[in-house]
Amino acid sequence: MKDFKTALFFLRLPIAISLLGHGLVRIPKLHTFSEWMVTTMEKSMIPKLVIVPFGYVLPFAEAILGILLLINFKTKYTLYSALVLMSILIFGSCSIENWSAIEAQLLHSFYLFGLFWFYEKFKTEESSL
Repeated sequence: MKDFKTALFFLRLPIAISLLGHGLVRIPKLHTFSEWMVTTMEKSMIPKLVIVPFGYVLPFAEAILGILLLINFKTKYTLYSALVLMSILIFGSCSIENWSAIEAQLLHSFYLFGLFWFYEKFKTEESSL
């Protein structure tokens, strides 16, 4: 592919902005966000002991993954990490039967997979030029 780097940037941009935006809006209200997660997950089988720290870590994980995608740092491993994060979020949403949240998380997952596929398919062609 002739313009691999440009295409990859513009394919990374929407998901990077989504992850970064999710993280950045939550970081200033970290305690409130964590409390909201605990309240939301009350009916879950997941213990509060796990939810509280996750509520504090999640915004930073989202922001960091968004930044890493923006700057194209270790793209393959960043995409793996983002897919793992989405899987954790999907598991949590399943535990409280929040099917509409799962739709958004699956959409993010499919986008990340498509980006991963594009990266893997065309990066080798780029390096052989």
